[in-house]
Amino acid sequence: MTNIEKIRQIIARKKLWDKTFAVIGLLSMLVGIFTLFALIIDLAIDGIPILSWQFFTSFPSYKPEQAGILSAWVGTTLVMLVTGIAAIPLGIAAAIYLEEYAQKNWIADLIEINVTNLAGVPSIIYGLLALGLFVYKLNLGESILAAGLTLALLILPIVIVTTRESLRAIPNNIREAAYALGASKWQMIWDHVLPYSIGGILTGIIVGLSRAIGETAPIITIGALTFIAFLPDAPIKGEFPYISFSWLMSPFTVMPIQMFNWVSRPEPEFQLNAAAAGIVLIVMTLAMNSLAIYLRYLFRKNIKW
Repeated sequence: MTNIEKIRQIIARKKLWDKTFAVIGLLSMLVGIFTLFALIIDLAIDGIPILSWQFFTSFPSYKPEQAGILSAWVGTTLVMLVTGIAAIPLGIAAAIYLEEYAQKNWIADLIEINVTNLAGVPSIIYGLLALGLFVYKLNLGESILAAGLTLALLILPIVIVTTRESLRAIPNNIREAAYALGASKWQMIWDHVLPYSIGGILTGIIVGLSRAIGETAPIITIGALTFIAFLPDAPIKGEFPYISFSWLMSPFTVMPIQMFNWVSRPEPEFQLNAAAAGIVLIVMTLAMNSLAIYLRYLFRKNIKW
């Protein structure tokens, strides 16, 4: 056998292994996708008949036919609003400092290792931390503000890590070109690095918020209510100063807790209500992600390569 034939056999074996791995990867992906679709279809079959205007505008009730998710979806919206306002600017600013300003020494390496490890900490640990810090030390109580800050702590490492990776992916040529034109460091970051890395940053925000909206353990730990028949004060009022922040200190519940409450009940009608609430939660998550994807598309569209 000549050397050329041996090389051809080696190449053929490599191609066979490549094709085998591709088939295994495709089958693994299809199993996950089909399982997800099967669960969503089963959820939709049980929950869609329950969805109605009354279901969205009614408070929870001990009677399944009268129970609704008004307080749950309002609470989820307000908590996620606080979470986004607290975590997104802080996470991006921390990532910019660590990547662009901080000196590359053992302290920076230690911070990077700890931030990366925090992204994998179980959510119940953040709940216990928030219980001691926000509820007891800062006296925020069982409020929307405490819940939003708790979830902000939960997703903060994710935002920092993904933002740093997006900043690292920008070639140094862009930075050097900005400096060559007389830009300061902040002008280089704001006008050149951030616009090119905004896609990856928004991807990290999507992942973080998607995790936060479905969390239950840290919210229960800080004392979220499982049954609530009133709404927080409105953020916008008809009289001056028109904006109110009293809703931040209001008691609350969220969609996952409402679902858990219904699932734990023995009546089968409550199980259907939980399925309908699950559909609403999925739609809320998809709507939030769609907004972030649309913003990412707008930013990329305005970038001139």
